[in-house]
Amino acid sequence: MVNTGYLDEAVPVVRTYVDAFAGYDAVVTPSGSCAGSARHQHALVARRSGDPGLERAVAEVSPRTYELSEFLVDVLGVTDVGAYFPHRVTYHPTCHSLRMLGVGDRPRRLLEAVRGLRLVDLPHAEECCGFGGTFALKNADTSVAMGSDKARHVRDTGAEVLVAGDNSCLMHVGGLLSRQRSGVRVMHLAEVLASTEADAREHASVELSATNVEEQP
Repeated sequence: MVNTGYLDEAVPVVRTYVDAFAGYDAVVTPSGSCAGSARHQHALVARRSGDPGLERAVAEVSPRTYELSEFLVDVLGVTDVGAYFPHRVTYHPTCHSLRMLGVGDRPRRLLEAVRGLRLVDLPHAEECCGFGGTFALKNADTSVAMGSDKARHVRDTGAEVLVAGDNSCLMHVGGLLSRQRSGVRVMHLAEVLASTEADAREHASVELSATNVEEQP
């Protein structure tokens, strides 16, 4: 609502947020867009509402909202979570995580610590993918053109997997990559960090079984 300009309509949503998360030491979200909204836009909505009580609640609750990589690296002091993901990966820094939150290299540091993972640079990585919430609906042609540029850059890396910290961007670019039959899959950073050696063995076993079935006369 805020990104689209509906600040007054967003007031009940912000009230619900501060009520739901009051009393917690930290709120962690796997989305730079959501963390950015809580930390930077909730205060704008609260001020516009003219309700001092809501302003106080936002000032107390919303700053304790962290994007996942921020929480792991800055709060917990962790970069190696023990993950194993033996694939060639490229990383897209999403706009809100990059520009609004300033997460910097935290996601890359987490990916670089994953055993077996080969991280390759994405050309023009800091360019927007073109999704932008309702921007993709109101400016569909521009959105698709921007997404197609991003998809082309992803293909140029030769990566097996595109990783990002926002599912909205992954949905947009992933849809284009799928329609192009690129063979590149998309995964959220959290999914990669949750991968283990056991997961890799199970995946390899399933692939081997499928191959054996196909080769039977």
